[in-house]
Amino acid sequence: MADTSTKPYLIRAIFEWCIDNGYTPYLSVVVDPLTRVPMEYVKDGKIVLNLSPSATHGMVMDNGWIRFAARFNGVSRQIEVPVGAVAGIFARENGEGLGFEVVATPQDAAAAKPATPDTGVQPDKDPPPSKPGRAKLQVVK
Repeated sequence: MADTSTKPYLIRAIFEWCIDNGYTPYLSVVVDPLTRVPMEYVKDGKIVLNLSPSATHGMVMDNGWIRFAARFNGVSRQIEVPVGAVAGIFARENGEGLGFEVVATPQDAAAAKPATPDTGVQPDKDPPPSKPGRAKLQVVK
């Protein structure tokens, strides 16, 4: 049996920690074809979302998706973020949180690499994935 990723559990833990300490949880997302966010707020393929209870409605965080409704410029929008697209979660007030490696879905990989005829020339290799980052983490006693 394959192990379940720790990423959704860590996202939920930092979210809870932010709420428990009166901080505003922000979610950094790399937008992919499966991500449902208002595209007019996406910059350089990324968006940062306020996850505070006062900014969201009907929040559901499971092991595959983060879903909620939020108002953008007064209009309620349904937000759906695949956990694999989450680049980090942090407290707005102090920047503490966790950064993650963004994992492309199989659909992303197919969409990102155009089909090319076999010319015998190999395309450049993709750079190695970056390591997950950490921001101002403290040891809990």
